Amino acid sequence: MKKDDFILKEFIDNAFDLKSHLMEFLLIEEVDLDRFLENAKMDLANLHPGNNLSAAEDFYKEIVGDKHLADLAAWHISSKDYISDTLKLQQRFSRNLVLDFGGGIGTHALANAMSPNVEHVFFVDINQTNRNFVEHRAKKLGVSDKLTFCKTIKETKISRFDTIVCLDVLEHLSDPAFQLDIFHEIMGPNSIGLFNWYFYKGEKNEYPFHIDDEQIVEKFFNTLQSKFIEVFHPILITTRSYKKN
Repeated sequence: MKKDDFILKEFIDNAFDLKSHLMEFLLIEEVDLDRFLENAKMDLANLHPGNNLSAAEDFYKEIVGDKHLADLAAWHISSKDYISDTLKLQQRFSRNLVLDFGGGIGTHALANAMSPNVEHVFFVDINQTNRNFVEHRAKKLGVSDKLTFCKTIKETKISRFDTIVCLDVLEHLSDPAFQLDIFHEIMGPNSIGLFNWYFYKGEKNEYPFHIDDEQIVEKFFNTLQSKFIEVFHPILITTRSYKKN
């Protein structure tokens, strides 16, 4: 079996042993974990500051705690087909030095660390619990030597990345266009960025975490269209691939 096929199979089979890692990290039994995962989305939504953008960074940095792990884990377990397609996209483009920005529970960073095409992965997430959990997972999966954990991009001390992965993050930022500017600065002429976004709170506010301000969204698309060129890929998912304009 090819390495890429093995990585995909491991994710589809057990999400890289996610439930086992959660039980060990949270010191929780499986029956309690299942209940925790079942209620994760509502529990996290009840904590969210809503449209208070100034409080959003503190929310993700300090407040979410274990509930964010549970919400992300529930999503990754229930959406394996979709996420496995994003892993296929990574396999198509990821190489050498990889930045995983806002990497959450680490699915994409861990998959990249398993890839022979990737030299090193820099996992950046403002939430300490997320970083600790993914570091725990990396040790369990035997890929610690290919991962560095940072709170900010500046902490990586890398000026150019060959691949940037930023999935399910941009819609949570108060100024996603500014983040695109930063990505543009740290990409070389042959670098690829893998981005997606969902600037929509839902019909019944089921996504209170997402930004939907028209001016912020328009600024984002103006920046995207002026600084990046889309690179075609044949996978039918919302994630797009880009190089610098």
